[in-house]
Amino acid sequence: MKINLFRPKYCVEECLSKIRECLISGWTGYGPKSLEFENAWSEYTGLVHSHFLNSNTSGLHLALHILKSSNRWQDGDEIITTPLTFVSTNQAILYERLVPVFADVDEYLCLDPKSLESLISSKTRGVVFVGIGGNSGRFLEIVEICRKHGLFLVLDAAHMAGTRINGKQIGVEADVSVFSFQSVKNLPTADSGMICFKESKYDSIARKLSWLGIDKNTFSRTNSGKNYQYLYSVEDLGFKYHGNDIMAAIALVQLKCLEDGNVHRRLLADRYIKNLSGCANLSIVPNAPGCESSQHLFQIRTSERENLIDFLHNKSISPGIHYRDNMEYSLFSEYKRNCPSVDVACKEILSLPLHLELGLEAVDYVSDCIICWSRKNI
Repeated sequence: MKINLFRPKYCVEECLSKIRECLISGWTGYGPKSLEFENAWSEYTGLVHSHFLNSNTSGLHLALHILKSSNRWQDGDEIITTPLTFVSTNQAILYERLVPVFADVDEYLCLDPKSLESLISSKTRGVVFVGIGGNSGRFLEIVEICRKHGLFLVLDAAHMAGTRINGKQIGVEADVSVFSFQSVKNLPTADSGMICFKESKYDSIARKLSWLGIDKNTFSRTNSGKNYQYLYSVEDLGFKYHGNDIMAAIALVQLKCLEDGNVHRRLLADRYIKNLSGCANLSIVPNAPGCESSQHLFQIRTSERENLIDFLHNKSISPGIHYRDNMEYSLFSEYKRNCPSVDVACKEILSLPLHLELGLEAVDYVSDCIICWSRKNI
């Protein structure tokens, strides 16, 4: 049987029951389930302003759009970011005609504070921090740098549902945090996300702009206690970024499973670490001190990656690569700069299978295959 990199796990019957409620009520767009999930997410994370969206990508764009327009940033202003991420992180910067300034990464594959601070210029307006695999890296150092220089901090928390630093949920220190509930994430729906601004003024703008700039969404107009309010105001050019109640119905069920799921992920990761520590020809990407990772990914590094990938595929194991250096894509080629740690990491990193359908026996099998490969390549 093939061991896949990802495989989402759903509480199927309970999800179907919640979806059935939406279908029976006739309300499947942004409505009562979306609001219920927003409240549940705020309670879980401690992030007071949570707004349900159709994806993490929409949230990243919305975050930068709101910060740019509200603070009068100019086209060509700079956002310091990482080239080691999924492309949507940095595409969101380009959507707003801002310039991505690529910083190097540390041993946790997250932004290196020293590299970041060396790149701050008079045109720098913000920083995007990506918690790759659920790892918090040196996030708290990044927070202090942003405060010192008066920069806005956007947390791309796509992998971080359930990550804690020193026992506290990730995100409260950022100006805005954006989560993903896409189908292979720790809290899977089909596709959706959450944007969590620290300040209420930005949250209010997000709720309007995510619904095409209309000042009252359909659900609030329908439930205003009066006749259907067809009159509304459109003062801003907005987007169709809001979430819907079908996705929220699934998310409400999956949220109840998130903590137990993350415990299982960490159990699998610990088993990988126990099995592979000291293995020749590879190293394990560590979690930062104080980080209780969501463990969305388990990553190793080897200079003989392609050889190992071929070996694992022949053993019916499908690993993955997270990610290719964004500066290697033609879209970002004009922003290319020297990031030596990224350059090496992107040739070495490999994500091993990690999902809730895996047991310890499967992890042992994957580990045994890697150890066998290692011994043949000493």
